Amino acid sequence: MAFHFRFGAGDLLRCRFSVSPRWETQEAVRTLLRPGRQQYHLPWLRGIRAAADGLDLRPLWLLMPRAGHNPDFLGPPPLGPSVTFEEELARVRSAAGADPQAVREDLRRALVCTPGAAESALGRRMLADPARAVRELADLYEQAWAALIAPHWPRLRALLEADILFHSRRLAAGGLEALFDGLHPDLRWSDGTLTIDRPAHHDRSLDGQGLLLMPSAFVWPEVVGGYDPPWQPTLVYPARGIGALWTASAGPAPQALARLLGRGRADLLCALDEPASTTALAHRLGLAPATVSAHLKALHGAGLLISARHGHQILYERTPLAIALTTGSAPRT
Repeated sequence: MAFHFRFGAGDLLRCRFSVSPRWETQEAVRTLLRPGRQQYHLPWLRGIRAAADGLDLRPLWLLMPRAGHNPDFLGPPPLGPSVTFEEELARVRSAAGADPQAVREDLRRALVCTPGAAESALGRRMLADPARAVRELADLYEQAWAALIAPHWPRLRALLEADILFHSRRLAAGGLEALFDGLHPDLRWSDGTLTIDRPAHHDRSLDGQGLLLMPSAFVWPEVVGGYDPPWQPTLVYPARGIGALWTASAGPAPQALARLLGRGRADLLCALDEPASTTALAHRLGLAPATVSAHLKALHGAGLLISARHGHQILYERTPLAIALTTGSAPRT
């Protein structure tokens, strides 16, 4: 038994990456429910515990079965590489008036995956008025975003965008086989088919839609493949580097490097252990974005940084010379 995504010639040209703040909100809510997911998120859990206790997440948890269907209308795949939470939530809210019967069936399919959920008071209430259920669930996601994710979004977005940059380069260097080989141990690529080891069976031809690839900080240790037609087929995988996601920065740069570059630029250079944007670095270092931007421009001009555009943002990373300066190792020639 396994999930199979079957690629045609057109699908190979339509694979894309995206970051979804709504997905991270959903999976953060799920992480609160699943102790097995919490290993890498203990500092975050301690920080949001009081805020989480003030939310009634039971309606969302009722639609998150251990195995089985999750409502597609609650999380349509993002349309672009870098969407906002507000843009994604507006698409969820639009489902309330689009097709109530389709929403009701989507809810029913999720509820029956948890014994007793469809017959519970919450389950019956959702099924009796799907449009109201959409509005209330969207409101709850908005509250969860504000309490659990929004204060940490710069850090999370930096991690996800750095992952996309890394895997985009793998794709450019070695094609889809090299890309899928490095995403997750449960993935296998062979003869135009991507297989996910799973106890259930799912077989889908991509039919020219391609595959959407989304890194996630909270989905670990799983890889998730899904979305039924008409949604674009999507694969969500654990982002690289989540083990250090909530750790504090390594501290100030060495004194010798600070004398050479200046304290602010040296600290910024040392903070770039993964590619990051101006906003993410400003948040991480507690500096004004304008200050960080000036430092980045100077370091880039000195040949210590390279930049690459991702969506609406520019990510910076260290050159071999900068790596040598920050680690004390000699660059390869």
